[in-house]
Amino acid sequence: MLVDSRPGCADFLPKRAAMRIAVIHGVNLSLLGEREPATYGTMTLAQLDAEIERAARELGLAVTTEQYEGEGEIVRALHRARLDADGVVLNPGAYAHYSYAIADAIASIAIPVVEVHLSNTAAREEFRRRSVTAAACRGVVAGFGADSYRLALAALAKKP
Repeated sequence: MLVDSRPGCADFLPKRAAMRIAVIHGVNLSLLGEREPATYGTMTLAQLDAEIERAARELGLAVTTEQYEGEGEIVRALHRARLDADGVVLNPGAYAHYSYAIADAIASIAIPVVEVHLSNTAAREEFRRRSVTAAACRGVVAGFGADSYRLALAALAKKP
């Protein structure tokens, strides 16, 4: 196949739509900035969402962000994402440690999901060291604060 690299020659070709990523924040993330700032930092959820949107733009991704307290709401959001997104960044919060319903929902959708955590869950209380949802995910990024989300977006943008 020949490619004409002269300036403006490819302008008429259809542009590839940006990869669409759904970012789903789970339980208690609405309290970011005030809940345990030594563990989760002082950034609010609105500030985190702004950082996520900035990182997505830099990676050429289209992103939506949503936050849910309820397990069933997260399951429904994952079900919707299979129709509306090319991938998911999910912070299930404490549901990561015991929600088989969320794990099953992740396993049931045919798009990649990356689990994220602001804190290093492996260095915290014993019950936080195991994630039942992680096994259904493409990967896990934890312990880098807001950068955990940026790293997850970058991983999805590479799409093997």
